[in-house]
Amino acid sequence: MSDGLPEGWATTTLASLLIALESGSRPRGGVRGISKGIPSIGGEHLNYDGTFDFSSVRYVPEEFANSMTKGRIRTNDILMVKDGATTGKTAFVDSSFPFSDAFVNEHVFICRPTSLIEPRFLFRFLMSSVGQERILENFKGSAQGGINQSFAPNTELPLAPFSEQLRIAAKLEKLLGQVDACQQRLARIPALLKRFRQAILAAACSGRLTADWREKAHDEELELIEPANPKVVVEVEEILETPAYWRWLPLHALCDPGRSVCYGVIKLGAEYPAGVPCLRTSDVKPLHIDTADVKCIAPEVSGQYQRTLLRGGEVLVNVRGTLGGVAIVPENLRGWNISREVAIVPVEGVLSKFVAFWIASMPSQLWLTGVAKGVAYTGINIEDLRLLPIALPSLPEQKEIVCRVEALFELADQIEARHGKAQTYVGKLTLSMLTKAFRGELVPTEAELARAEGRTYESALVLLERIRANTPAPKTGQALRRPRRGGRSST
Repeated sequence: MSDGLPEGWATTTLASLLIALESGSRPRGGVRGISKGIPSIGGEHLNYDGTFDFSSVRYVPEEFANSMTKGRIRTNDILMVKDGATTGKTAFVDSSFPFSDAFVNEHVFICRPTSLIEPRFLFRFLMSSVGQERILENFKGSAQGGINQSFAPNTELPLAPFSEQLRIAAKLEKLLGQVDACQQRLARIPALLKRFRQAILAAACSGRLTADWREKAHDEELELIEPANPKVVVEVEEILETPAYWRWLPLHALCDPGRSVCYGVIKLGAEYPAGVPCLRTSDVKPLHIDTADVKCIAPEVSGQYQRTLLRGGEVLVNVRGTLGGVAIVPENLRGWNISREVAIVPVEGVLSKFVAFWIASMPSQLWLTGVAKGVAYTGINIEDLRLLPIALPSLPEQKEIVCRVEALFELADQIEARHGKAQTYVGKLTLSMLTKAFRGELVPTEAELARAEGRTYESALVLLERIRANTPAPKTGQALRRPRRGGRSST
């Protein structure tokens, strides 16, 4: 760590501020199947924001816990993952820690600070980007490597005077609490937008969205068109209340008589570069198609499924695995094919977008979910999809519905974009605050306050001397090197 610290600060090492550095253990054979006892805390329980996730807790038997001489957790301990991909991930044990007795396992270090410093000051530095860099400079081994006890004397950090530590920690707790509250509010927005879009579709499919339009419409604008495939018109269940003049039909009555509602290629085979792109369930999203990871299949394989070669304008529906994907085929995907997990709905004489909105609406999704077959692998039979009830308004009203839905969806998209920018901004606030804190820029320095108040103060160098005089060597499996007497300071 370079010099240039705030006045009164000093550079020291993590080892110099600890009274214990230790990890725990588990019984031979592990803890799987042990449903009660003393909680055993591992790296999976530490969150990147310094908190804990105890949604899945494992235990060691009480008898084993009582035999352990290391690894018992105390308030104000700093826990740190010591190996694997999350090495350095750090969390703080405060008064809200839910267990009165708990141990770390062999994958977590307990860093126990001396009582002569503010533990949250040390914790916040260790979880900062600079602190994480200092820790990971000691990483040894491959991806499954980690850090050992020698990381503590090799991890340099800035130390402020004690009173300044208190002010910095308090300020950070307040500001980061506000950031956390903001992040929680932002986290609710995607679900609200999803409900907003579903509410739009529900209003569209029930006719409520265009009620004012119908009041002003001329009679000819309310004339129903004949279904494209009248031979398959059958009586269907009315799954929601719609305007009296809308006509209920099965989905395949709206399709090209020369093409059927069907699924695509059964066996795709190996990836075939420069072959025919084939859409799978992972490509068909709610009301859009994602072509970023499309698989290409051999032309001779695709040629066996001419019935599902895309022409543009068809509606695609996921019928296997992850349901809910419904999208319209754009013209530029002409000549592509689909897999057996996706069904093609070749509508004719109606607006594809209206049909897609109808299938994506909650009433239709609930109806399709009700007829879905299978448990481990959910699927919709093609015959059931063909019989999906759909209420058909006139073509002019279809156009008005599509226009209004798209306008409202565009508003939702704009909110979603602003939400993304807000998340990015808020995500940078924590980094910015921690950076300012350990540059001495978050609160007035103790040196500045002492001058303004005409008093003396204890510098970090003097504090370090007091720590050395009053703190025994950390309890570890091996001795930790102490820094040279005097350290480095900006004074």
